[in-house]
Amino acid sequence: MTTEHLPEAGPASTRGRPRDTTRDRALMEATLAVLQSHGYSGLTTAAVAKEAGVSTATLYRRWRSKEHLVVGAARTWAEELGPDHDTGSLRGDLAALLHDKAHALEGPSGRLLRAVLGEAAHNRALAEVLFTDFVVPLQGRVSALLERAARRGEIDPVEEPEVVGELVIGPMVSHTYLIPHTPGPGPGPGPQMADKLLPYLLRALGART
Repeated sequence: MTTEHLPEAGPASTRGRPRDTTRDRALMEATLAVLQSHGYSGLTTAAVAKEAGVSTATLYRRWRSKEHLVVGAARTWAEELGPDHDTGSLRGDLAALLHDKAHALEGPSGRLLRAVLGEAAHNRALAEVLFTDFVVPLQGRVSALLERAARRGEIDPVEEPEVVGELVIGPMVSHTYLIPHTPGPGPGPGPQMADKLLPYLLRALGART
């Protein structure tokens, strides 16, 4: 376990010719693959290097430690949630956000979160990165859509928009990761939950039809 503060989670600085960024991507994909197979505790730099088909020296020139490697992988996919969508209505904005979150949880960023959430419970540095790169952007998007809805007169101003963000994150994560689902045709568990959650959020916010 480590509680090392990781102020700079990106690749270690190098001198000389420019670094091959395609190899960086291969290392991030290899990190995710090893995390999925062995979890955070079972991840080693040697295993990531082998998965990526590079030497450990190549890895260490880019990432100074196992912790920096995982943080780098987290930040590689942190933008998967996507940009804010102004659809012209609170219902449309919330629906877009919920479906974007559902797809993100079912993609690489979601698989990484599943692999490291347990470690983040007692690794402050990793928890800070997950909060900053995954939670804060979602909260910002929630704040923006709530402000637009209040200006349109759809809802009263919301004093604590971050709480609404938690109402989005909590059910989506628990439904995707903790509840067993039977594979079948149609949308996956995330999009299904997005559609189910939408009317409850609208009622909780006192949306005016």
